[in-house]
This record gives sequence, C-alpha cells and structure tokens, in this order.
Amino acid sequence: MSPPNVLFILSDQHHAGLMGCAGCKEVPTPNLDRLAAEGMRWTRAITQNPICTPSRVSFLSGQSPQNHGYFGLGGPTPKALPSIFSHFKQHGYRTAGIGKLHLPDSPRNWVADDLDVYGDCYRSVEGQPAQGPYWDHLDQLGLRECEDSRIMPEQGRWCGDSRASNMPFEHCVEAWCVQQSKAFIDASGDQPFLLHCSLPRPHHQLTPDPRFLELIPEDVPLPPEFDADGSQRPPHVRAQMSSFAQHAWLFEPRDHESGRRRAWRGYLACIAQVDWALGELLQHLEDRDLTENTLVIYSSDHGAYHGLYGLREKVPGISSDAVCRIPMIWRIPGKTRPGSVSEAFIQNNDLLPSLCSLCGLPQLESTDGMDLSSVLQAPELSPRHSAVTENAWSQALYWDQWRLVHYPEALFGSDEGELYDLSSDPKEAHNLYHDPAYQSILLEGRKRLLDHLLTQRRNVTHQPSPPGGSMGLHPYELAGDGKETNHYGVTGRRDQGKLDYL
Repeated sequence: MSPPNVLFILSDQHHAGLMGCAGCKEVPTPNLDRLAAEGMRWTRAITQNPICTPSRVSFLSGQSPQNHGYFGLGGPTPKALPSIFSHFKQHGYRTAGIGKLHLPDSPRNWVADDLDVYGDCYRSVEGQPAQGPYWDHLDQLGLRECEDSRIMPEQGRWCGDSRASNMPFEHCVEAWCVQQSKAFIDASGDQPFLLHCSLPRPHHQLTPDPRFLELIPEDVPLPPEFDADGSQRPPHVRAQMSSFAQHAWLFEPRDHESGRRRAWRGYLACIAQVDWALGELLQHLEDRDLTENTLVIYSSDHGAYHGLYGLREKVPGISSDAVCRIPMIWRIPGKTRPGSVSEAFIQNNDLLPSLCSLCGLPQLESTDGMDLSSVLQAPELSPRHSAVTENAWSQALYWDQWRLVHYPEALFGSDEGELYDLSSDPKEAHNLYHDPAYQSILLEGRKRLLDHLLTQRRNVTHQPSPPGGSMGLHPYELAGDGKETNHYGVTGRRDQGKLDYL
C-alpha cells in the first residue's frame, strides 16, 4: 500500500468552543461536524503559544517556543531548523504550503525551499507584505483594491469592526486557497503529498462574504462571558478590558453594544466561511477517490476573544483558556473511531511526531513533541500528563483539572497570577491564585512548570551529565563523532518517555 497523503488544514484564531460538534448552536459548521463524526475530536488541545508565528513554528517543527526561540511575529529565518516539509520531502512526499503561512521570512521564508508549491497569500517568499501569488492573482483581475481580509481599506489598517466583504466570493482568499489546494492535489498524481492549507480567517479582518454573514442573525446572543467580572484578573487584563470598553467603532451605529455585537456576528460568519473551505477540500478528496488514503487534520494556531471576557485582543501576554485551547480534529482512515472524543492533552508540537508514526516515517530527531497516535484507537489513554503554553510574558500550565498562569514578578512589581479549577469553573470566573485554601495547588503547579522548563529545554552543551543519564539529556552534548550539535539539537533527541513525567 502506498504511503498515505496528509491534508493539514489550519485556520487562524478559531476559538475551540465555536463548532457545532463542540456544542455551539450559534454558528453553522456542518463540515467540521462531519469531520468530527468521521474522526476524533481532542477536547484538550493546547497551543504552544497564543501568537501566530511561534505557534505555527511549533506545529511545523515539533519544537516548543523556548527551543525554537520565536515568541513574536515574523523574524529571521531559522536556517538550521528542520520542518515537517523538509522531512516529508526527504522521504518521497510532494509538499505544498498554501494560504497564510505567517512564518519567519527574513530574508526568505523558512519553508519555501522545502515546498514543491509555495502559495503564501499574504507575503512573498522574501517576506514582502501584500505580495505573492494571491496578490498577483488579484492584480491580473484588477481586484487588489477589493481585498479586505488583510486590512480594512476604510482605515488602511487593522480594524476591530465588521462588515460584509467587497471581494467577489469566487476570488476571496479562502476560495483562492481552495482552488490552489485542489490543483496541487490533482497535479500530485500517484506521488504521496503533504498539503498544508492555512486559511486566514476567522482572524480579523472580520469581513465575511455576505452569504455567510446572512447565516448569523443580527441579534445573535452574546455569550455571558462578554460581561465577565475582571476584578480578579491581573493588571494588564483589566487594562485591556478598559480599552475595549472605550473602543472607537468604525461603522454605524457606533455605541459599544452595537459594535461588539456586530464584531461577534462577523467573527461567527468568518468561522462559517472557514467551514465552507474545509467542506470543499473534503469533497475534492472524495471526488478523486482519495478519502481512504488521506490523513486529514484540522486545527488553529490559537484561540480568540473578539469581545469574550470584555477583551478584544490577547496582548500583551494574556493567556486565558479562550486563547490557549484550540480546536483539533483528526480523521485517520483505519485508525480513528468515528465520532470519538479524547480528553487527553495534546500540544501542537505533538502533530509532527504523530504524523511521522502514522505515515511510517522515521522520527525527526529535533522534535520535542510526543507521538500520540496510540490515542486514536484508545481515546481513553492520556500519555501526556500536562500541557504548556509558552508566552513571552507568561507561562500557562494545564494539569489534571487545574490551569496556572505564571507571570514574572517584575512584570507588575507584585505577585500576580491566575489559578483556575476548570472542572468546576470552565469559564474561569474565579481566580484562586491568592486564595489561602489553594496555596498547595499553586505550589504544585509552580513545581510542575519549573520541571517542564528545565526538562524540555534544548542545550547546545551541558556539564556535567545527570547521574545515570536518567533524564536522557546526552544528545545535547558533543555528538559521538566529535561534532557539536546545533542550536536546534538535530543530532539527537530526548527520551520522550522519560521526560514526560510531569
């Protein structure tokens, strides 16, 4: 049997709870629901970083941010860091990256040379904004001025408001991504392919096509979290809540209630537009008789607010469950039980080692993640005992029913943090960080977080070796042939079974 194909669909800023299969009734997601019914949905999928670029580097490299070093948008090209594309291409796969890749691209996109088809819809291969294949397509049609998924032309910049898109639907960015993806699949012939289709929405701009905006009523109910009490939140969260309450809306009516409802409606409509694109790709696999030999993964780089908890954005260093938890659905023919749901923790750097296992490829030595393919046939398994989101100004740890967000004391000049019992408080309404009754839980979380940071860090060299090699850190000293490892540790990898003891 030929190696399986891989279709990895990534959306941008999709809140994990906003799908029909996750219990949401306000937005129609028939194709996501179908994928979940035919595969497995992970309910505790945690992003490595709630910012676009570092999260995507973790997905595609299998490394955590503290090791790959990216915590902000863009940056210099990590030339020595292997990616899923370089690894799969080396083993006979045809590769493509289509859509909003949003990767380090100075002076050249990190993965461009490992792709048979480079189709970034926002930047050229040299990192120039508003240049590249999609923009060439719009220029040929005279539609550049209609493009409103990247900036709001009325303001010439990012905007938090929402309106229907002015772009003809057949040329919107999602339609272009679908068309390019279909063409790549058809051109691959009998060669196995790895296709990463990265859809820009539902990230702002909140400019969905009218056909999807019409699916969401103008009086769509706002979730109760819109009016959450922020008195127990850290100072920077309260500051962002105050800023959002004073947001200057672009369109009429401009009162805050109308503006936030308009934005929420636009966000839900953008999710529906992403769902449409997913459906088109699933149908194309079916039409080409590729369904039974194609692994399909759907996820997002991070979650979102768009008014939830009185917040518009997640900066600086805001790491609520709403942005740390991501949707994750896998359809693996012959492996996933249809309609299964797993409560096991999974991080986005677990995708690469898991796909290597499922496709029969050797593991990439530079990855930090775990092979979680065993969970597909046994959803009750929980190989990973914790999950961590590494933000530049905060660290968020999940374990058991708990979630701890640690901030350095220097950030606020005082001891601030967040601790929630998600079993009884899934909406994070009660911060237990300063509650005397939970100080033992707080101390346990801090220890687990410190252990994670120490054991997952990749060293170029270290001295001395741990007693008995019990932590499996030897690959980060000099290699046996006397050559030094590089900063990404490509000459060796940790013993994952020994390290993931948190």
